[in-house]
Amino acid sequence: MLNRLRKRGTVKPASGGRTLVQEVAYAENGTFKRYSGYETVNIAPSDVISAAEFNWAQAAVAVTISGAEALMNSGEDAILDLLEERVNIAIGTLTNNICGDCYSDGTADGGRQIGGLQLLVGANPTTGVVGGFDRSTTAASFWRNKKFSAVGDGGAGASSANIQGYMNKLYLSVCRGADRPDLIVADNNYYNLYWTSLQAIQRITKDEDSEAGAGFGELRYMQADVVCDGMIGGFAPSNTMYFLNTNYLYFRPHRDRNFVPIGDDRNSPNQDAMVKLIGFMGNMTMSNASLQGVLVA
Repeated sequence: MLNRLRKRGTVKPASGGRTLVQEVAYAENGTFKRYSGYETVNIAPSDVISAAEFNWAQAAVAVTISGAEALMNSGEDAILDLLEERVNIAIGTLTNNICGDCYSDGTADGGRQIGGLQLLVGANPTTGVVGGFDRSTTAASFWRNKKFSAVGDGGAGASSANIQGYMNKLYLSVCRGADRPDLIVADNNYYNLYWTSLQAIQRITKDEDSEAGAGFGELRYMQADVVCDGMIGGFAPSNTMYFLNTNYLYFRPHRDRNFVPIGDDRNSPNQDAMVKLIGFMGNMTMSNASLQGVLVA
């Protein structure tokens, strides 16, 4: 997810504010009018843009080096090499955990987690508050993603025989003209069902611009990359396949807390040790929910 958002240019650092504000285009301009000659046109104000607000989330990883380790790695270069290696591991740890949170519902650690796909593209899109909009209300119905349940809507559990039919139905519900999903992310189970359904006809292609270059698979569905994020170290929820239009999904780190050290090195007041913190502050946001979809069991 994070790799694709970076490639699409929808990583949008923010400079501050009480919350992360994301503009939402929720309606067409209502002043459209056909006219003839000197007939007046409609110049009434048209309220077409609102804004969703997302809370800031913070996370940090500590890098420590004891006085003994500093002495054993004598010489400035040796100490810097040791510290640099630990910083690189810390940044990797922080990045992996935030990548995992990109699939979360935002409830871990007492709600301190970023709100990921289980919140933004929910399996229950008529419930919950997302970005300040209560999806259970009629007024916020525009803020609901699409959902297709294999059993509830399709009538049978997903299998290699029916997975493409279910995908077709969900796909059509999240297309609007040229606006359509460009990324489909699945767990092991649903990815394997789709993969198996294709093997008989060998519809597997190589695309230099696909996610294959980032170490992911290279299956395609319509114009979308189909990626498995359920392998070792993967994070996609079980029996889930997200149909994402990443033009409207954003990763919003604070520009001064984007996987970088927090302040200067910190010396412990009662230990022979030095601590460096690597931190993140931000969240995932969305500007259009109706063009996002999820296929569930």
